[in-house]
Amino acid sequence: MVTTMPAEWEPHARTWMAFPPPNATFGEVGGADLDRARAAWSRVANTVVAHEPLSMLVRPEDVRAARELLDPRVELHPTGLDDSWLRDSGPTFVRSTGTQEQDGGVRAVDWTFNGWGAQSWAAWEQDALVARRVASLAGVPVASSPLVTEGGGFHVDGEGTVLLTDTVQLDPDRNPGWTRERVEAEVHAHLGTTTAIWLPRGLTADYGEFGTRGHVDIVAAFTAPGRVLVHTQTDPDHPDHEVSQEVLELLRTAVDARGRRLGVTELLAPRTSEVDGELVDFSYVNHYVLNGAVVLCSFDDERDAAAAAVLASAHPDREVVQVDARDVFAFGGGIHCTTQQQPA
Repeated sequence: MVTTMPAEWEPHARTWMAFPPPNATFGEVGGADLDRARAAWSRVANTVVAHEPLSMLVRPEDVRAARELLDPRVELHPTGLDDSWLRDSGPTFVRSTGTQEQDGGVRAVDWTFNGWGAQSWAAWEQDALVARRVASLAGVPVASSPLVTEGGGFHVDGEGTVLLTDTVQLDPDRNPGWTRERVEAEVHAHLGTTTAIWLPRGLTADYGEFGTRGHVDIVAAFTAPGRVLVHTQTDPDHPDHEVSQEVLELLRTAVDARGRRLGVTELLAPRTSEVDGELVDFSYVNHYVLNGAVVLCSFDDERDAAAAAVLASAHPDREVVQVDARDVFAFGGGIHCTTQQQPA
């Protein structure tokens, strides 16, 4: 049996998300930070469910709070949670091909999850079980992998190419002793990919206290086979200017699984680079493609409209819907990080 991860723009059966629980980053119940987080996640969910079914994991004690904020079409599933970045703790859905009975069957990959490299603030006892819980709710078989990674740590084109970053997959707090070759073998076995393009690092702020240490889904994203968007920082004094130039040069010379030289589109970074004196990693690359729409981060920034135009050109058959993502990024991720697609 062979499994393949469909590209994000292929048809979805539904989206999965998780309702923010109290924790080290969101704060306690009744606190302003947790209220902000729940409102922000709900804005994303209510946008998504207007276009496709959405299932939301929620702690049993938080069901009432979730119901007050969410569109009634959102399905709630009581579940133990440590955090709410479902892209990372949730399963990766793939399609299997093999016997006649399995053709086109959706399956789930349960990567090993350890709180983004066993970070001091993270808890993952319950989140390490989330992928299997989602697979059970979805009614699909699940396969486990010893590779410690997260869904935001890779991106596929649906035709055999995967983007990875050295600082995630080769993180000694994730996969001590693993080589690129071993990582590639494990990734290819589960995602059906054959060609890995390695980026050396992620955005600078992603290495801060609550960062992921280099998730690719905030740096680069395929929009079609052979086409990739790259977060591009135009300010030469910004630390991400060097990062984005390095990534641009690498991807412009890269060849995908079909032997194509990649077509690269620069997606200019928001002008806003700091909030309250702290460097931020605001990125339009961290968007979510779903049935009939693209949910795009907005930042009340002068470049919001230009980013929407780039995504509209990349996905001409979809409506681009901008959602204020500042309160999502304030807690360590973006819109793409909160979602996980289940293919049709």
